[in-house]
Amino acid sequence: MFATSRIWLALSVAALAFLAACSSSTTEPSSSSLSSAAADLGSTSTPSTDQHNAADLMFAQMMIVHHRGAIEMADLAPTRAASQEVKDLAATIKAAQAPEIELMSGWLTAWGMPAVMSSAMGSGTSGGMGRDMDDMGGGMGGGTSGTASTSVGAADAGVMPGMMTDEEMTALTAASGTDFDTLFLTLMITHHQGALAMADSELVRGSNADALALAAAIKVSQTAEIATMQQMLGAK
Repeated sequence: MFATSRIWLALSVAALAFLAACSSSTTEPSSSSLSSAAADLGSTSTPSTDQHNAADLMFAQMMIVHHRGAIEMADLAPTRAASQEVKDLAATIKAAQAPEIELMSGWLTAWGMPAVMSSAMGSGTSGGMGRDMDDMGGGMGGGTSGTASTSVGAADAGVMPGMMTDEEMTALTAASGTDFDTLFLTLMITHHQGALAMADSELVRGSNADALALAAAIKVSQTAEIATMQQMLGAK
């Protein structure tokens, strides 16, 4: 119960900060201030309760893969980006999402489940879990087309919303300077929108208090980061 209280406290503080920033200024709040709440969730890797359902399992397994994709993109920025803003944003994304991967991996271990999705789950044919994954993909227009980047072991991009295709990852890896900045921001916005769809699905279908808290925190932090990236693209 203590762990859950800390999680909800961190989330409440971040949400209030987000709302206050929106009401007091036309400037979007910084993603670094909001992502700290999600990072605070990493203080414990064991869920406060073992109560969970198929949606909680799917959320953790899918979001781990999704976060790994974002980190893979962020790792390219230090040597390829022209803008220091892009480099700083990439560092912020990695700093927030790496602890979340550790957190969710801890949950799955406690639940006796693997952190890597099976091909049956990814195919959308595994009963209710498969149907929920299809719902997630459909919620964001199915994500990007084609096959998701194999370097992060992702499921089909049609059911993993926002994941890059192999072709998109190849293009991002080959880009540099301002071309990299534009492509990185464009792809990361889509990637974040996919995460929001997954978080929305968890908030509707999930039952585990810690998983629900993380989904809510992801919505707050990544919504702010999307706004920041859209501003950065608009300034180019």
